[in-house]
Amino acid sequence: MAIETETIGTTEPPLTAALRLTPRAAALAEETERERELPGELVAELRDAGLLSLCLPRALGGGEAPPGEMARALEQLGAYVVSGRWSFVSGVQHCDWVLGGCVVHDGEEPVLLDDGRPEIRLVLMPIDAVEVIDTWSVSGLRGTGSHDMSVVAQVVPADRAVSLTDERPRHPGALYSFPLFGLLAIGIASVALGIARGAIEDLRELAGAKTPAGGRRTLAERATVQADVARAEASLRAARGLVLAEADAAWLAAEGGAAISDHARLGLRLAASHATGVAADVVTAMYHAGGGSSIYDSSPLQRRFRDVHVATQHMMVAPATWELAGRLLLGLPTDIRQL
Repeated sequence: MAIETETIGTTEPPLTAALRLTPRAAALAEETERERELPGELVAELRDAGLLSLCLPRALGGGEAPPGEMARALEQLGAYVVSGRWSFVSGVQHCDWVLGGCVVHDGEEPVLLDDGRPEIRLVLMPIDAVEVIDTWSVSGLRGTGSHDMSVVAQVVPADRAVSLTDERPRHPGALYSFPLFGLLAIGIASVALGIARGAIEDLRELAGAKTPAGGRRTLAERATVQADVARAEASLRAARGLVLAEADAAWLAAEGGAAISDHARLGLRLAASHATGVAADVVTAMYHAGGGSSIYDSSPLQRRFRDVHVATQHMMVAPATWELAGRLLLGLPTDIRQL
């Protein structure tokens, strides 16, 4: 005897259907939680898409979906709903995609990990989904355009959310085995070192041409300026050398497939924080050596002074990094996930 069956849903692939319905599910999330059940309209759409019959045999009109296909569809339907505001989003005007760190909540309560920490994930969002807020009226590094951004109830699929501290890189390349926070810190330090190098060159140019009021010798002929430039040059070379040495050592380990040791991670952060501080000191010394000429808008020294002192405020090289490093050096219990 032949059995007639009614096909449930459509021939739309499960993941495609899940992607299509994710915004609807997110929009109804508050109602779902309040009523403690799925809204009837959402159930109807899920049924019509075949997502409620993924495990039903094809002979009975179901999808009989492979487990991996089913998992991907269910994962998509569990997308995050993101709301928040972020500061210091450098270069946001030129981005197609942006990242924002989020504390995961279940209702009103934060989700806690096994060790009691709140779960924090970095989410990737298209630029069209965020509002860029013009806030970058600052003393230095003005060209970075590090404005604020905000989103309200933006749906982010689970596969575009990642933990930087509790998940392994998904790409096997050496660059992705390199300590992420160390890499970020080196980037900041390198900018500061470049600013300092520019300040020394600015002062050398100024010193050869400027004769201070009431004097007969150029700045370059003054012993104090000569000593200032020499000390600045030595400090800058040493700081730069430390950064490059630590970066090269960690890179060799990453290329060789070895796990990056805590010692190497510590070296990267020490080098970056030290170099940024040295760069600020060098620029400050050159700014003072330039005298009254340094304060004018026409002088690059005043811009470099402002820029480098903004760089010192970045969280990757701020004073708190010394405390983290000091705890490790003193053998104290330390959370090294952000090392």
